[in-house]
Amino acid sequence: MTRALKAGRKKPLSGSTRSVVVFLHGYGANGADLLGLADPLSEHLPDTLFISPDAPENCAGAPMGFQWFPIPWIDGSSEEEAERGMRAAVDDLNAFLDGVLVDEDLLPEQMVLVGFSQGTMMSLHVAPRREDPVAGLVAFSGRLLSPEALEDDVVSKMPILLVHGDQDDVVPPQSLPEAAEALQKAGFKEVFAHVMKGTAHGISPDGLGVALAFMRDKCSL
Repeated sequence: MTRALKAGRKKPLSGSTRSVVVFLHGYGANGADLLGLADPLSEHLPDTLFISPDAPENCAGAPMGFQWFPIPWIDGSSEEEAERGMRAAVDDLNAFLDGVLVDEDLLPEQMVLVGFSQGTMMSLHVAPRREDPVAGLVAFSGRLLSPEALEDDVVSKMPILLVHGDQDDVVPPQSLPEAAEALQKAGFKEVFAHVMKGTAHGISPDGLGVALAFMRDKCSL
């Protein structure tokens, strides 16, 4: 049985929902952490609903935050616990995304996923394995889990923008070209990349600007 994810929302400025952006936060954060991005984005995407769920598990390393799955080298969990948590979170996220589409009467091609760090890991794992492709995926400061499995597992191929800070000391910047290579090998035709100069583990103004341009251009938002 899947766990229901609590989510914050920012309604479209126009009052009419024609698309949805789903933010997926990083380890130890919460949905509100990324929902603040909706303010600068909504001015340019007036018909877009922004939704940002909390991950399903409380985070041992951050009592007020949440995690999609345990990270052994941070919280001392086992590899088995991490794998089990990941599988459960995948089911939770798929159920959540399905629910958003039904509740808002939208099609998958009207949905964009925007992940950060562990949320990017979830996005890059889940979206290609869903039956119908979403409009696009913006992947900030994360990495592609199990890149060797993607080619065999991929079902849907959508435009993907990979964004990473060149000073990231949490998730190595090398994760960006590694993900790009695996995605292209798996047959993704539209894989874009942007390196945020002088940026650590975060989202810079130029990175957000590139993400907005990608969403408007590739995702018809």
